[in-house]
Order: sequence, then structure tokens, then C-alpha cells
Amino acid sequence: MKSVRRVSALGSMNGHSRNGKGHAPRRKHRNRFVKKNGQCNVYFANLSNKSQRYMADIFTTCVDTRWRYMLMIFSAAFLVSWLFFGFLFWCIAFFHGDLNAQVVGGGPSLLKPCIMHVNSFLGAFLFSVETQTTIGYGFRCVTEECPLAIMAVVVQSIVGCVIDSFMIGTIMAKMARPKKRAQTLLFSHHAVISVRDGKLCLMWRVGNLRRSHIVEAHVRAQLIKPYMTEEGEYLPLDQRDLNVGYDVGLDRIFLVSPIIIVHEIDEESPLYGIGKEELETENFEIVVILEGMVEATAMTTQARSSYLASEILWGHRFEPVVFEEKNHYKVDYSRFHKTYEVAGTPCCSARELQESKMTILPSPPPPNDDEVGMMDFGSHLDLERLQATLPLDTISYRRESAI
Repeated sequence: MKSVRRVSALGSMNGHSRNGKGHAPRRKHRNRFVKKNGQCNVYFANLSNKSQRYMADIFTTCVDTRWRYMLMIFSAAFLVSWLFFGFLFWCIAFFHGDLNAQVVGGGPSLLKPCIMHVNSFLGAFLFSVETQTTIGYGFRCVTEECPLAIMAVVVQSIVGCVIDSFMIGTIMAKMARPKKRAQTLLFSHHAVISVRDGKLCLMWRVGNLRRSHIVEAHVRAQLIKPYMTEEGEYLPLDQRDLNVGYDVGLDRIFLVSPIIIVHEIDEESPLYGIGKEELETENFEIVVILEGMVEATAMTTQARSSYLASEILWGHRFEPVVFEEKNHYKVDYSRFHKTYEVAGTPCCSARELQESKMTILPSPPPPNDDEVGMMDFGSHLDLERLQATLPLDTISYRRESAI
């Protein structure tokens, strides 16, 4: 007769303690690597030649600069150029004798000036503004008396065109940045872990708030946590990839309505040995990324968010948000972040759940009437046969539309 196996793992699958300890250790506080709004919580210090490196790519620096600083920079550039060329025109008029000649005796001078009606520095400044902005009131103008003044007008016109082009290009680039499109891509506040198709899965929800599509949208996820190598090297931000279906193409999504992204916790997953109790003490962060091209501009955008271990709900599922109407589908975004608890979700890790399929076995039917009621557990039966003998959770098998 086969040896009787004790179903010792059933307790751990239903939430009983496996180590006998009274309380789990408290989770350490962790600073986010990526904030909820997608900003990276990273500060750069002790950069050598930072100013020179930023000035070498001045266009990208201006595009990355905030609006108020960029407007201040361009206003200062215009004002400096006006003052510089105004001073230059005043110097030309002064050394040519225009200022003294036009005030002698209060009458008209026989000397033809370099710049008409420039009697002071203020007049030279107004002529500089008119030249660079191509206003041309017709009152002040340069004459052929001074080739140097004509050359200064040509140089100022070129400088003004360069500043205008740079400013317009920067403003257009900032207004059309795909980063702004990422603000209308939504991630759920929490991630969940529950059973899907008989396997523990990590899931979160993404949505698009605009009717315009994200072309070639695909998702990625990485787990970030401290790691100590075998050689004793400490890595404070070790990054490990979470497979969301890259090998079978499930990472590419058609983001018309909100979609739940699924990471199957298998042998290659960093979460393979983490159960519900371990999750309460873990200190990791899962960074989720959604990338794609903006349909209107064909520019690539990237939306990011993150989930700490404390923001992952064990044994929960997302409430449905898509409902079929008479002639269309309605998306109810008031349910986007809501979840509901699924009773009967195993509390053990995916590793223990996988091993239990070989060690937790139901008894076969008794061979005769004399042995009715005796349980003989074999070693090669399936876990599904054991689950068939257990009562099913009615909530898990309800229609989601009725939740």
C-alpha cells in the first residue's frame, strides 16, 4: 500500500503561517526611483564641465528648460542684441560727428549724417530695435555716408534672423513634445497579484484618455531592488526585466480601451519565490513603461510609472471598465483604479504552488467497500483533481459585468 502523504502545503496555500513566527518584520522605507507621474527621482552631482557640456547642445538645453526660464533667456537675448547694436550705432554717429553737427546753432547741418535723426543714445537704440524687428517707421534710416553703419545693419539683420529662428524652433519643439502626450496615458494606482488560467500573475492596467491612438504601443516592466553579488559587490539599483509577453508578442497592445498588462510569475520571474507574507516585507520597486508613436506628430512618447511592494494587492482583480451598449462600447473610467478581492487565492509563492502540483495529491477512489473513507495519496496525480474536490469560490466565477 502506498504511503500516505500529508497535505502540509494546503495551510500555506490558504494563508496559514509556514514559519511559526508571530509577526513579519516591518518593511524598510524605500525612496522611489520613478515617481508616479513618471519623473525619475535621480539627482546628478559632481559633474565635471557640466556647463560646457550643456552649452554644446544648446538647443536641447533650451527645449528641456522650463517655460519661464526659456522666455527669460530669449527676452534677455533680444534686449542684449538691441542694446549692443544701439551702442554700436551711437558710437558710429558720435565718431562721425553727427551728434555735434545736428545741434550746432539749432539749424540744419551741411554734414550728411550716417544715420538720419539719431541725436542721442535713445535714438540709436530705437533705430536698433526697428532694424532687427524690421518695423521700419521711415523716420530713421542709414545713409550711404558710412559703410561701417551699413555693415552693422547687415550684421544685425542676420543676428536677428538667427535669434528668431532659434526661438521659434524651440517653442515649436516644446509645444509638440511627446512628453505632454504622456500625461494623457494612465496607469492604475495599484498592481495586483491573482490567479489567471491557473497561474499566479502580476497585473496592472493602462489606459489612453484621448481618442487619438498610440501607434505601435508596447509595454515593458523592470524590477528594481538592492542586490548583493556572489563576490560581495553591492548593487543598490539592480534592474531585472519582467517578461510581459515579449517572446510571443503580447507586449504590443492596441490601446483603444484600457488593457490589463499581465506578467506571468514563472521560473524565470524575479517574483517566483515571493508569497503573500514575503511581499509584506519586500523592498523592491516595479517600473512600468508604455512606449509608442503619437498619431498626430509621429513622434515617440514614453509614459512611466512605478509600484512599490506596498502598492501590490495580493488576491485582487481589477473591476471591468468596458461595457457594451446598443451600438458602441462604453469605457467607465470611474472604475479604472478599483479592484475587488478574490477569496481563495493561494497565499504561497509561485514556486510553492508549482511544487505542490507534484506533492499535494488527492486520493484515488477506494478499491473496495471495506476501505471506503481511507485516503491514499499518490505521487503522480494532478493538482486539478485535488482542486475539483475543494469548494469553489463563488465570487471568482461570477460574471464580471455583475460585479
